[in-house]
Amino acid sequence: MRILVLNVGSSSLKFQLVETDSDAIANHHDRRLARGQIERIGGEAICTLAREGQPAATTTAALRDHDAAIAYLINWLTTAQRAAPAVVTRVGDIDAVGHRVVHGGERFTASTLVTDEVQRHIEALIDLAPLHNPHNLRGIQAARAVLGAGVPQVAVFDTAFHQTLPERAYLYAIPYQLYRRYRVRRYGFHGTSHRYVAYRYRELTGRARDKTRIITLHLGNGASACAVVQGDSADTSMGFTPLEGLVMGTRSGDLDPAVLDFVATKEGLDLREVDLLLNKQSGLLGISGLTSDMRELIAEEGENGDRRAALAIEIFCYRVKKYLGAYLAAMNGADAIVFAGGIGEHSPMIRARICADLDWLGIRADGAANQKLDGGEGRFDASGSRVELWVIPTDEELLIARDTWRVVNGATPP
Repeated sequence: MRILVLNVGSSSLKFQLVETDSDAIANHHDRRLARGQIERIGGEAICTLAREGQPAATTTAALRDHDAAIAYLINWLTTAQRAAPAVVTRVGDIDAVGHRVVHGGERFTASTLVTDEVQRHIEALIDLAPLHNPHNLRGIQAARAVLGAGVPQVAVFDTAFHQTLPERAYLYAIPYQLYRRYRVRRYGFHGTSHRYVAYRYRELTGRARDKTRIITLHLGNGASACAVVQGDSADTSMGFTPLEGLVMGTRSGDLDPAVLDFVATKEGLDLREVDLLLNKQSGLLGISGLTSDMRELIAEEGENGDRRAALAIEIFCYRVKKYLGAYLAAMNGADAIVFAGGIGEHSPMIRARICADLDWLGIRADGAANQKLDGGEGRFDASGSRVELWVIPTDEELLIARDTWRVVNGATPP
């Protein structure tokens, strides 16, 4: 079954075409037939596209909207190039479309076949995710317009994995009627990533789902931690929005809510401007004054001894360490800590700093093993460590493709 996976933003479209079925899922034989992204939709778009086994090629095209972008993508998939044959010979060769949808609220606890009713419910959740759900909906509508109503579409929700949180974890200590009226609560995000990493850990170790307690760390420009108990999300660092929790590239993470009114008064800002400051101008960028890119901060610290770059890195690692301690207490220990995401997978130095000085908890990293893991999958805890330490690269697109296959074929996820 050939599944087109779409992640649609306000002016961008990321995609993969994945071939999968029950045998491929069981034996990890899924094929990525194509991948890429289209950016700056609405004008002269930049298209970076790659077929299986071929390097990515970049070109430009005038694409006025998402309908035009998806039509351009389908045309590219069905057209042979000098360097490679067509990925599919006709539109009908695409069997289904899987969409990343950020917010499913309390209604959607699993990936769901898109119907008119489901679209209405996703639209009703726009208040909870105004920066994401409208664009996700636009992708669904554009795919239907180009591929036709006969191609099934599946919504895979970032929030769905965290719908197993108990009340003590998802409720805020504010008047309860605000939850009853407006559903103000912790929703959590990055759920597709945390779910994939937790599944892959069980697969690598042979641990039964109901015998597993792990902490997964998705560390990238966006960052979150998740306590996974018996395969379910028991707590997570992101909250009502993705702003809460760890320090991120441009997001502040946790802070005293009184800061909002104080800063707004001192700077003459309205709430929208304060929200922009906390989401786009804070985090690693705000502390360093240089960049939101961890790679650049590490270079600045090492090559130039930049104090604020070093401070941003220190605060980032310290916040992760605090969440580890909190979750280890809440879970009464863990079998493993698993690193994923761009920083988690590619920065041995950040992993080493996060895992340092945790001897009292019995957590000890093997420096040499850690250093060898740069984008690969493997274990780096030292002999005698009470908690296993792993790097498991996340694969949200693969999980979306597999979920789409399962939903269309009525199969149950592991």
